[in-house]
Amino acid sequence: MISNKITVFIYSPQPILRHGVEHLLSLADNIEISPAVEMTAEALSVMDDLPPDVAILDIDGPDGNGLAMARQLKQSLSNIGIIAITSNDNDIRIFEALKAQASACLSKEITSEKLIETVRQVANGEHPINEMLTTHPILADQVLIQFQELSSQGDSKPFISPLTDREIEILKYVAQGWLNKHIATELGIREQTIKNHVSSILRKLNVNARTEAVVLAIKKGLVSIN
Repeated sequence: MISNKITVFIYSPQPILRHGVEHLLSLADNIEISPAVEMTAEALSVMDDLPPDVAILDIDGPDGNGLAMARQLKQSLSNIGIIAITSNDNDIRIFEALKAQASACLSKEITSEKLIETVRQVANGEHPINEMLTTHPILADQVLIQFQELSSQGDSKPFISPLTDREIEILKYVAQGWLNKHIATELGIREQTIKNHVSSILRKLNVNARTEAVVLAIKKGLVSIN
């Protein structure tokens, strides 16, 4: 019988914080906690066999272990969803979480309801961290600069071909972290149609990733910063 529970791995150098997060998640009946392990090659091998759906990683501290662990987990388990937690959820920290491929970045002052909601979103493949790009304009600048630097050695074409009204509508949902299937349900059209629209958006904006499209759309005023 296949379990419907979301398996969550939690890392923090502070045991009291780890136990606190475990307690908050215990309030949800569809979430179970993976045993705490040290991040060694052997532990990663075990996690390959029984991979968690979501990893909650404390990214505070001067050693950067949480961010390094995020990168290591994404290399080993590409489908795992990463939630970074920090006491300093400023632009710098969020940018570091984005670079480590985190799907969400939360303050350590998060409520149990919001934490559980985010775990469920990330387990479902959503990226709530993208929503922060519409409320953190400096962060959006940083992300766009990084994308530009990564593509600077290739052939770069100027922005943009005009987007249709439907493409702009879909882009707004993408900016909120919605998945294609959820946008399709909301708009009452096929998921394949959404995929086609997203491909067209990326082509017209001359970008390679959804997050890059969101950032560029914010800078060009196609998606408003609320």
